[in-house]
Amino acid sequence: MARGIDVGTMNLVSARQDGSETVFVSQRNSFVEIDYSDMAERMLSRSDVLHIRKDDNVYVVGDDALNFANIFNEETRRPMKRGILSSEEKSAIPMIRLILEQVVGEPERPNERVYFSTPADPIDSDLSTLYHQKTLESFLGDIGYDPEPINEGMAVIYSELADHNFTGLGISFGAGMTNVCLSYYAVPVMTFSVARGGDWIDEQTATATGENVDKVTSVKEEDFRLDFTTDAGGVEGALSIYYDNLLDYVIENVVKEVNNEDVEEGLDVPVVVTGGTSSPPGFEKLFEERLNKADIPFSISHVRKADEPLYSVARGALVASRTEEGSGTGDAEAEGEVEAED
Repeated sequence: MARGIDVGTMNLVSARQDGSETVFVSQRNSFVEIDYSDMAERMLSRSDVLHIRKDDNVYVVGDDALNFANIFNEETRRPMKRGILSSEEKSAIPMIRLILEQVVGEPERPNERVYFSTPADPIDSDLSTLYHQKTLESFLGDIGYDPEPINEGMAVIYSELADHNFTGLGISFGAGMTNVCLSYYAVPVMTFSVARGGDWIDEQTATATGENVDKVTSVKEEDFRLDFTTDAGGVEGALSIYYDNLLDYVIENVVKEVNNEDVEEGLDVPVVVTGGTSSPPGFEKLFEERLNKADIPFSISHVRKADEPLYSVARGALVASRTEEGSGTGDAEAEGEVEAED
């Protein structure tokens, strides 16, 4: 048995194989603090709401946190910010540990292999991902796993481009960062991230409209469409503006990094986009329009969105984990087995 985990700023998602099915478990990577009372704790326990008590406070964690935040008109708090563990949140370590334990569960055997996603160091920030990566390794090791990091962009390649010999441009539009990987036959040619993603869109929209961030996030996740038919002035109009700006920013940096890496001209590659930020209908169409106008020294055969954007990175981490686990029978056989199951 092997597992894969997408450690995202907005969601934590695990993937494991059960026969011919891939089983996903997810939790929102957030929490909200409420005052402790015996009655409150009893009601939370009876309702199977994920929570922990600390001193005179109760922390509601995961998917239920956003619901409680809206009821009590509170802002949710995050263990992670900009794609890595938050240095500003004093409760980051115990909260993400609890959510991680809920998502991945106990290993089925000692030192079961698990690949977990980690972002590349952003090219537009001095953030380092090393502490984040090593801390997660320690947590997963304590649970009983044998952990291995995988670049988030490369996980997209493993998940979505098996039918193109793991060759193409994979872009994960997450909440905290956007991760990019150009791969040629499963060999990463270019990997980088930028410190902008869905959170940046939500924060800018909230500032522009005067709404709180959680309300903006709810609007974006429920029925927002990226088709520019919404009148300017409201939350959806502002979301469209900042989505447009994010796509231009990502493409600008793709062009810059391709030139810096001296990528061979003449390539004809597919592009796949994934991540929760890519979920709104119309996203891939707008991205393709912007990409076709960019001065990139290779051609794009097509742009598509992953069928399940929220699960794509976890699936790719699982592919990497199972491929390694099956390497005793030969890499080609293991990769063929994974491709057939996908």
